[in-house]
Amino acid sequence: MLTTVLDALKELRSPFALYEMDIHQMVAKRLTDAGLPFVHEAKLGPGCRIDYLVGNVGIEIKKGKPDVNALKRQVARYAAFDSVGAMIVLTQRTVSLPKSVLGKPVHVIALNQLWGVALP
Repeated sequence: MLTTVLDALKELRSPFALYEMDIHQMVAKRLTDAGLPFVHEAKLGPGCRIDYLVGNVGIEIKKGKPDVNALKRQVARYAAFDSVGAMIVLTQRTVSLPKSVLGKPVHVIALNQLWGVALP
């Protein structure tokens, strides 16, 4: 499942998005077009929601270049749940994260590294 989701998201060709919700809509369309069922704003636990859950693959979206330490804590919080077997962090700009957290794979997809991205 992880490879299928990664392949689908790597096909995103995103113009500059004004709002994070614009990226959410692009991801939903890409997942739908790829035939992947998903839950948007999936509740993992009390006060803990992940942007998308595709099977056991969690997707977290960040506009701009997020604070790396805050993002690491957020990914670890999500990875602690049994319902999350792998994480994909989709950002507008490149960010470096560990390859795994709590034994679960973490992949970063930076929209600025995909063909067709236009950032101001």
